[in-house]
Amino acid sequence: MTALGFLSPGHAAEDDYPRIEQLLGSDIRVDLAHTDAGGDAHGAGAPRAAVPAERLAAGMEGLRLAGAETLVWASTSGSFAHGWDGAQEQVRALARLAGMPASCTSFAFVHAAREIGVRRVAVGATYPEDVTALFADFLRAGGLEVTGTRSCGITAAEAATWGEEDVLTLARAADVPDAEAVLLPGTELRTAAHVALLEKVLAKPVLTASQVTVWEGLRLADRRVNAPTLGTLFTREPLVQA
Repeated sequence: MTALGFLSPGHAAEDDYPRIEQLLGSDIRVDLAHTDAGGDAHGAGAPRAAVPAERLAAGMEGLRLAGAETLVWASTSGSFAHGWDGAQEQVRALARLAGMPASCTSFAFVHAAREIGVRRVAVGATYPEDVTALFADFLRAGGLEVTGTRSCGITAAEAATWGEEDVLTLARAADVPDAEAVLLPGTELRTAAHVALLEKVLAKPVLTASQVTVWEGLRLADRRVNAPTLGTLFTREPLVQA
């Protein structure tokens, strides 16, 4: 059994995680703890007030008691808002406080893009344009080329009500011909059930927040699991047979 721990800002799209656990169909356990991120992460000024690691400590104890082996801060804007260097400091602090390997969703996107061998990416975000621009800057700092962005400028609460057609519309709007993959960074979007359809419609890999977050937890645990329903990212050869 491999137990993965995730810290989630609030309760939007939290049902994606047990869904992914089920789709993995393996000896993988996904444990989720909630933390108060303080307001709407999409709101004005939010990117400059990113959550410090110390504020996340309360949720860690439950994950440790549950036997989590790795920890991922499941907030994209709550990590890229620090910038590349700041996010690294945040992750180091998380690892120190948790006593286990740690990462965050923003780094998960960069690592996942590298895993599937893509460099040119398009971004479809529910954020305002200035917040999306910060994520694009973060991706560039990680060595990726951002070929285009699409911003909706809606609140996290509004995005949490979106269904399959809404997510598909965003992905289509973000896609450009020279993008090798499309990234959907909003952790408030329910995407686990839609990745296969998104990739079929766009005819290219699609990376979503909950998908890459769980994959990052597995990466930290030196596990790969073949689960094609979760997209190209989960069709790599497993490091350990599930």
